Amino acid sequence: MNKIVCLIVVGFLMISCKGDDDNRDQNPFLPPSAIGSYQINLNLPQFNPLKFTSGYVEDKSDNGSIRGIGVFNVNDTQYIAFELSDPNLTPSDCSRLSVKGVMATCKCDGCDNEYNIITGQPTKGGGRYGLRFYNIRREGNVLTITD
Repeated sequence: MNKIVCLIVVGFLMISCKGDDDNRDQNPFLPPSAIGSYQINLNLPQFNPLKFTSGYVEDKSDNGSIRGIGVFNVNDTQYIAFELSDPNLTPSDCSRLSVKGVMATCKCDGCDNEYNIITGQPTKGGGRYGLRFYNIRREGNVLTITD
């Protein structure tokens, strides 16, 4: 009897869980991005800060993001890539986040949204949604970022 109850509970939990991609699609402020597969070559001088722990670079090139991609070196083996558009505002000229240390803040007048770029969670302001993270992996001196 205990095995049956355990299987039912586990089955219910598996059905009720959603992946990160489902949550990303539920944010009404951020349209889908079209990054596909984007690469950063760490040998290029503009990406030199990413060779060091706590190094940070903003990539505003035409990479398929909404307002650019923030890339942070957590510990030389783990990197974080996230959308630079405030996840609680409709994209506009001022909705691009400003990053200092591990905090990202809104630049719009009257906006006090702030996010921890390591966890993605809001730390200040009335925001319901956390940062949109992108998948990132390192192979040699190349970082590959995907939706």
